[in-house]
Amino acid sequence: MNRTAAQAVGFDLPRVVLPEVLDGLAAQDQAAQRSRRDLQRVHRAMRTRATLLRALRALPPLRARSASSAPLRVLELGAGDGSLMLGVARALQAKEGPAVELTLLDRLPLLTAATVADYALAGWTATAEVDDALDWAAGVNAEPPAPGAPSRWDLIVANLFLHHFKSAELAMLLAAVASSSDHFVACEPRRAWLAWAGSHLVGALGANAVTREDAVLSVHAGFRDQELRAHWPASTTGWNLTESAAGLFSHCFVASRAAGARIGAG
Repeated sequence: MNRTAAQAVGFDLPRVVLPEVLDGLAAQDQAAQRSRRDLQRVHRAMRTRATLLRALRALPPLRARSASSAPLRVLELGAGDGSLMLGVARALQAKEGPAVELTLLDRLPLLTAATVADYALAGWTATAEVDDALDWAAGVNAEPPAPGAPSRWDLIVANLFLHHFKSAELAMLLAAVASSSDHFVACEPRRAWLAWAGSHLVGALGANAVTREDAVLSVHAGFRDQELRAHWPASTTGWNLTESAAGLFSHCFVASRAAGARIGAG
């Protein structure tokens, strides 16, 4: 076994972020459309929805609210076509959870009227915000909230999205999240040997060439240990941060504002 292969198996390689193929394709490109369908199968294999549901159900906004509570304000960054959060909506609504006002932010207009209707059946109101996440973050950071101001979002979610960003961009995104929300949950690829091996096998799921290449790139750009926590803004106070492996292939980061802590207070 050569040194590169040995490093991959032990996965002591540093984090490397390279452009993924799907990001460079037009929304209507047939290979891109196929790859987005592939991602739904990848999410099932990674058990992304189950990981996300477990994290969300532990958060105060879901534990403390009932179906009669005011709607939760939720933002998903890099939401794509909204299909992953639709599965979450259906699972939560089955438990008579609270109504949700969901904003799906993505740089491409991928949310369809049919998906919006499916959200409505689950008791969620879904709207699209077409914007680049870094532009969104720059806008939030340019206008910090006043001390003691209420949060704009009860919860912000990111699914297989943060790994697209290098350190400086990631820090900017997380600063915006911290200044505009009470809770944040991210489910990302884990940079580990088992995930690396699995990324070379996504072809067995029927994935196309775009998805097969991007799967490997995603693992190399993924996270381990406390790497996301290290990018959380050091200037913020009153947050509880947890970060750990989740399942076989994923890495989960959860940030919750402590009870009584308010935006702008730290």
